[in-house]
Amino acid sequence: MTVGPVNLFEYESLASQRLPKPEYDFIAGGATDEITVRRTRTVFNSIMLRPRMLTDISQPDLSTTVLGQRIDFPVMAAPAGSHGRAHSEGELATARAAASVGTLMFLSSGSSHVLEDVAKASDGPKWFQQYFYRDREMTLDFALRAQEAGFTALGITVDSIGGTKRERNIRNSYVGKPSPNYAKQGITRQEQMGGLMDKAATWADFEWLMSRTPLPVVVKGIMTAEDARLCVEHGAKALVVSNHGGRQLDTTLASIEALPEIVDAVEDRLEVYLDGGIRRGTDVLKALALGARALLVGRPLFWGLAVDGEQGVRGVLQMLRDELDGAMGMCGRSTIASIDRSVITTVSPLVSALVSPFGGPLP
Repeated sequence: MTVGPVNLFEYESLASQRLPKPEYDFIAGGATDEITVRRTRTVFNSIMLRPRMLTDISQPDLSTTVLGQRIDFPVMAAPAGSHGRAHSEGELATARAAASVGTLMFLSSGSSHVLEDVAKASDGPKWFQQYFYRDREMTLDFALRAQEAGFTALGITVDSIGGTKRERNIRNSYVGKPSPNYAKQGITRQEQMGGLMDKAATWADFEWLMSRTPLPVVVKGIMTAEDARLCVEHGAKALVVSNHGGRQLDTTLASIEALPEIVDAVEDRLEVYLDGGIRRGTDVLKALALGARALLVGRPLFWGLAVDGEQGVRGVLQMLRDELDGAMGMCGRSTIASIDRSVITTVSPLVSALVSPFGGPLP
């Protein structure tokens, strides 16, 4: 009997064997020295769980809502571009997989299939991600296309306007394929490669776009309390705590480290989600305990696609769900709403126990 991957790390290992090296490196890589990429796992592993016993966990309910839409568990497909790198069906397969396990797909404007086709691929909930472009008409056209196709929220990625140095791509002379979404807007490959994002965009542009779409707007790429408060002030309905998977700026905090100050800053005035480094159900539980309403996974979607297409993505998402279910039960929590910061600790009791009455460590 052949046993498939039993965790997401094994999915990644298999994907690395099946994908061409330039494609795997593009997916796995981060900015410059990739310190933030590595740091993220260290941080997650340093957060400890506090198990609780003899609580009734006989009827677990992992469901939650995001912007009023019910999902069966609080892990969504992140808006990572061009799933076609890993499988020919790309986002079509991802959309079907997400719907099959009862969760939401957040589609990237850089998808390898046009957004209208992805919208039709499944009946599951979907949001659409885009940027502020130098061409304001194109910025609005993307939002209107998403609305007409049936997407129920609009995401604006705000952390991709600066230059980034991805050294794996330089070594591999990597050139990605253009997205058909842009071709449908009349944008040539050369124009895409030349850069379309507006580096002059401000919160005034954010308000302009919000005034022209009825869709709730999610801001993706927030890492500080200051910017989180500005999201609230300017009418965003949700934000994603994200460092872009460590792909834009190295030596930043892991997104999970920035989460508590952002949750405290917004004071429940908008919904807070998180992406970056989610590899275990325990990671999901830790982020929920720190105040995230839901999580998004990006790189694991590519691993699932590379290993087994739609079934692989379904396996990745279901694995996270099952691990979360088990971890919640061991911590005495049967619902998402019952999870709070008392579930976790980052300080060993030994730190305080092994201190002398004179204030220093015991010899």
